[in-house]
Amino acid sequence: MSLRSAVLVAGFVLAALNLRPAIAGVSPLLDEIMKDVGLSPAGGGAITTVMVICLGVFGPVAPLLARRIGLDRTLLAGLLVIAAGVVLRGLDGAPALYAGSALAATAIAVMNVAMPGVVKQHFPAKVNLLTGVYVSAVVAGAAAASALMIPLERATGFGWRGVSALLAVPALAAAALWLPQAFAARGRAANGPRPFGAVLRSRTTWYVTALMGLQSLTFYVMLAWLPTIYLEAGLPADQAGYLLSLTNLIQVAASLAVPVLAGRRASQVPYVMAAGVLTVLGYLGVLLAPTTLPWLWMIVLGVGQGASFALALLIIALRPSSPAEVTALSAVAQSAGYVVAALGPLLFGLLRQLSGGWTVPLAAGLVALAFQLLAGWFAGRPAKLGKANL
Repeated sequence: MSLRSAVLVAGFVLAALNLRPAIAGVSPLLDEIMKDVGLSPAGGGAITTVMVICLGVFGPVAPLLARRIGLDRTLLAGLLVIAAGVVLRGLDGAPALYAGSALAATAIAVMNVAMPGVVKQHFPAKVNLLTGVYVSAVVAGAAAASALMIPLERATGFGWRGVSALLAVPALAAAALWLPQAFAARGRAANGPRPFGAVLRSRTTWYVTALMGLQSLTFYVMLAWLPTIYLEAGLPADQAGYLLSLTNLIQVAASLAVPVLAGRRASQVPYVMAAGVLTVLGYLGVLLAPTTLPWLWMIVLGVGQGASFALALLIIALRPSSPAEVTALSAVAQSAGYVVAALGPLLFGLLRQLSGGWTVPLAAGLVALAFQLLAGWFAGRPAKLGKANL
C-alpha cells in the first residue's frame, strides 16, 4: 500500500470514529446532566432525541453539498462542525446543551449520508470490506465514548461540560488527516446524486429505509437508557457504563465480520434475520433478568445490533451502481430512518415516566423489533434500484 493510500484509509477510519462519540458520550453522563441542568427523564431523553432528529432532518443536505464541493470536502466540513458543536454543548445552560447537541448531530447527519458514497467512490472493488471497516470504526467510537467519559471526568476533574468539549480533539485530528484528500485536485461533479424521484419510486428504497429506521430506533433506545436501567437495577454508575461499552465493543467485531460474509451472497436475508433475533434475545435478557449475567445479555445484544447496523449500510452500498446513486439512497434511507429512530429515546423516557418502571418501555422495544424483522426480510432480498423495482 502506498503512503497516499495509507493516509486515505487512515483518514477515512478516523473520520468514521467521530460519528458516534458526540451522541454516545451523553448516556454515561445523563444522570449527572439531568441533575445539573434540572431535566426530567423525558427532558434527558430529549437530548438524544434532538440529535437523532437532526440525523434525519439534515441528511438530505449531504447530496447538495456533494454536488457543489464534492464528497471529500463535505466530510471535512462535517468534522469541523462536530468540533464546534461539542464545544458549544459544554457551555452553561440548557439552550447551549441542546443547541450544541443539535449542531454536532447535523454534522454527523451529513457525514452519515456521505460515508457510503465515499466507500463506493474510493474503494469500489472492496465495498464489503470497507463497509465493515467503516461501521466497526463507527461502533468503536461509540464504545470508547461510553467507556471513557466517566473515567475522563474523574481523571481531569473537568465535570461533564469539560469532558464533552474534549470530544472536539479527535474531530480536529481527523480533519487534519483528511485535509490533503479534501483538497486534492480532482473533478467532483460526477459525485452528485441521481434524481430523488427515481429513488423515491423504488420499493427497494422503502424496504431499506424501514430497516434502517427500526434498527436505529432500537439501537438508540439502548444507547440512551441502558446505563440508567442498570443504575435503577442497583449497579454502580461505572459498571453500568462499562456494560454499555461492552455491548458496543461486541458490535465492533460483529460489524467488521458480517458485511464481509453477507456481501458475498446475493441475498442478505439470513444475516438480517439472525441479527434481529439476537437483538430480541438481548432485549429479553435486559427485561427479564437485568442483573443476572448482564455481560451475557450485552454480548448477545451487541452482536445483534452491530450486525443489523452494518447490514443496513451494506445494503445501501450494494443496491445502487454508482457513488451518486449510493448517496441518493443513503440520504433517503438514513434521513427518513433517523426521523423514525428519533422517537425512540423520547417515547422510552415517557413510558418510563408514566409506567414507573422499565417493563412497558422494553416491551414496546420488542414490538419495534418485530417490525424490524419484517422490514429486514424484504430489504435483504437481492434487488437493484431501477425500473424493475419501481
